[in-house]
Amino acid sequence: MAPMQDTRQQQLLIAGGGIGGLAAALGAARAGWAVDLFERAPAFGEVGAGVQLGPNAVACLHAWGLEPALRAVAAYPERLQVRSALDGRVLAAMPLGRAIAARYGAPYAAIHRADLHGLLLDAVRAEPAVRLHLGETIAAHTEGSAGIMLRTVAGHRVQGDAFVGADGLRSATRARLLGAEPARVSGHLAYRAVVPQEALPERLRTTQVTAWLGPGLHVVQYPVRRGERMNLVAIRHGRAPDDLDHWDHAGHAGDLEGALRGTTPALQELVRAVPQAGGGWRLWPLSDRPPLQGAHEMAQGRVALLGDAAHPMRPYLAQGAGMAIEDAAALQQALAGCGSDVPQGLRRYAAQRWQRNARVQARAERNGRIFHATGPVRWARDWSLRLLGERLLDQPWLYRGPMAGTDTA
Repeated sequence: MAPMQDTRQQQLLIAGGGIGGLAAALGAARAGWAVDLFERAPAFGEVGAGVQLGPNAVACLHAWGLEPALRAVAAYPERLQVRSALDGRVLAAMPLGRAIAARYGAPYAAIHRADLHGLLLDAVRAEPAVRLHLGETIAAHTEGSAGIMLRTVAGHRVQGDAFVGADGLRSATRARLLGAEPARVSGHLAYRAVVPQEALPERLRTTQVTAWLGPGLHVVQYPVRRGERMNLVAIRHGRAPDDLDHWDHAGHAGDLEGALRGTTPALQELVRAVPQAGGGWRLWPLSDRPPLQGAHEMAQGRVALLGDAAHPMRPYLAQGAGMAIEDAAALQQALAGCGSDVPQGLRRYAAQRWQRNARVQARAERNGRIFHATGPVRWARDWSLRLLGERLLDQPWLYRGPMAGTDTA
């Protein structure tokens, strides 16, 4: 008589209900796993502002059947341009829209972070194999040969076959797995705002992505919410105030406007228009971690890390959300093919992902130095952009997705 096969549905436990955690839950459910996702907040929600999604990330969303949901809420910029923050000149440009969709098989999208979170949450809620637990913080995990046990702060215990930490920059899962090494403070401050385009003078509205590069700072603007709103993010070198939690929007605005003295009047007008259009600036000090050094930093045994829990990165390649979505798609493939050897599946996931994530981390850090260059380096940057244009702005190694070429850091 042939031995009976184990037909029990395998169980994935996830810490974190942000974009990465929801994408992981969706991918795992599509791989045939049952999922328990634990979010420490009492309700799902996402703060922040805009997110740029390159074709590499959009292709993953389309593969999950989310193209209609994405098109209902996203904007699809027509062009990417880089301008000097000092004199306003266009240094380089690249078509997006249909051109980039034809080149890479998926478009370039811009979306409000809350809208991206919302469409993923809707997709996860439609999966009968996914259970969502709000107000639950993971206190500990214990791994054994047959599975993994989670204990929550409330004292609940949950058994599963694998555990994914998608719990962000200050991941407690990461600390338990790799040690409590604090994130690296970048010394950069990000000011973010979203404003209704109809509240802006017509000359300030946009259908494209514009990056303004200046000494020690840069500003990026692009449409979100089907083009109805504009996202702005300004990043400069600086130290966050000690009373950051109590620093109001007006304080952010005055500080930012002071940092932009000496830049082109067009850029200063754009930033001043934010409060006039009813928008407010929010301030975030930026932190990251050094590029990954090996697959062991993304998975060990039955535990894996995903998104910012594994590889927080600076925003200078606009790929933080994109890499988390790619991680989730790779996790789906690994879980679908691992059978009963779950640790082997997670090793495969980490081996596929760590070098690409490390490369993006390193490129993002390098881009920050280039964006904020001063003196002769700034002159050389501007000259190169004017000379090479689209060849510098396009990123085939990135936009074709993780299987395009060799991904070495």
